Amino acid sequence: MGTIIQNLRQSLRLSYGQKLFLLASVPLILACAAIAILVAYQSRMLAEREIRQLENELLEAKKQELRNYVTQARNGFYFIYGAAAPDDEAAKTQVAQILAAMIYGEDGSFFVYDYDGTNLVSPRRTDMIGRNWSGLTDSQGTPIVDPLIEIARQGSGYHSFLWPKPSTGEEAEMIAFVLGFQDWQWAVGTGVWIDDVLATVNASRAEVQARIRRTFLYIGGITLGALLVVFFSGLAMNLRERRLADAKLKELTQRVFDAQEDERRRVARELHDGISQILVGVKYALDITKRRLAQSDPRAMDTLDRGHEALSGAIQEVRRISRDLRPGVLDDLGLGPALKALIDDFEARTGIESTLETVVFRNRVDQEGRIALYRIAQEALTNIERHSGATEVIVDLRGHRRGATLRIEDNGRGIDPERVRGQRGIGLRNMQERMDQLGGSLRILSSKSGTVIEAQIPLSHLLPPEEAAPTSKAKASA
Repeated sequence: MGTIIQNLRQSLRLSYGQKLFLLASVPLILACAAIAILVAYQSRMLAEREIRQLENELLEAKKQELRNYVTQARNGFYFIYGAAAPDDEAAKTQVAQILAAMIYGEDGSFFVYDYDGTNLVSPRRTDMIGRNWSGLTDSQGTPIVDPLIEIARQGSGYHSFLWPKPSTGEEAEMIAFVLGFQDWQWAVGTGVWIDDVLATVNASRAEVQARIRRTFLYIGGITLGALLVVFFSGLAMNLRERRLADAKLKELTQRVFDAQEDERRRVARELHDGISQILVGVKYALDITKRRLAQSDPRAMDTLDRGHEALSGAIQEVRRISRDLRPGVLDDLGLGPALKALIDDFEARTGIESTLETVVFRNRVDQEGRIALYRIAQEALTNIERHSGATEVIVDLRGHRRGATLRIEDNGRGIDPERVRGQRGIGLRNMQERMDQLGGSLRILSSKSGTVIEAQIPLSHLLPPEEAAPTSKAKASA
């Protein structure tokens, strides 16, 4: 089970390029989604207001149409109603016949109910005539006749309910306008079906939904295009960075090979020019000593002493070469004593007055920091010896709250400005790369009166006091 979980974690682990792609794409997707939701919400709200306004305008037009129908019908028989008494049955019959004959369109007609709920006129539904319809409701339970009579008692008004269309026989929503004839206690009215209005409103809503869907598609297409741009841009940048990294890796590999060859040439030269010559001299001295001893020559001891001195010099030369390759004092006593030995040897070899200034903070620098600062000091002293023409060198090493700083100052002729600005030699590049590897910094200040090289390593390369490596021979300086 643990192996499965570990394999799953390995498969879900993202590469650096994938993390960059997610970092660029996820905010873009979230932003586009938020914009799409906001646009859809605003569009729906605005369209809903417009649809409601359209629906109200269409209904108002229908209501005005109904009022006009009833007004025209009343004008057609008002001369009869106005001159008749409340109990004039002949006048009522005449008016009912006039209203029954007023049929318009496919479904339009007038209806009359008395205030008791009895239907008096219904040309489209003759089966309703003469029957009391008080308490009648539609399929949804909406009262029909009683509200019409109540509106007529109050004068006039509108009422909506479901009613079968004569042309189709299907129930649809109707708006009715009713007018009260108080002398006869009649509720006279007509109605129109508003299914065309509802169809128009539904079509408008469907169009709004289609527009919103198209908007989502547009935003999705734009998002997809942007993601593709991000993907291919990242892919191109990744390929470019990979090519640059490969080129730098090849260059670094070549430089490592060059450095190895340079070091081999230097060691070979040291062995040939130094130890080899000394050992040849020792061999000759021993040969001469051997012959003189065979001849009982009293000068044999003199040549033996010279051979002994030459052999001692060879031993010192081997120690010097070994110290240059990897000074043992750096591991045994720490950075401070190693720099002191390096500077003393430099002063003895070159005659340049050299001073080491340091503050004792125990063996606090870790191994990587010690090696880097020692090699930088070694490289700097080599450059001073070869190129500066200096007569005085000051090396300062101290720890502080930000880490540790090595400062090397000389009074020579300075470094070529081109090398300081960027076209640096191998030695200066090596210094910079050592500091970059440790996360530190390297500053080079040069003028005609001298050069200052300042290398600083961060606090992360300083060990806590209780973890400082114990010295094997003496208390270390750094």
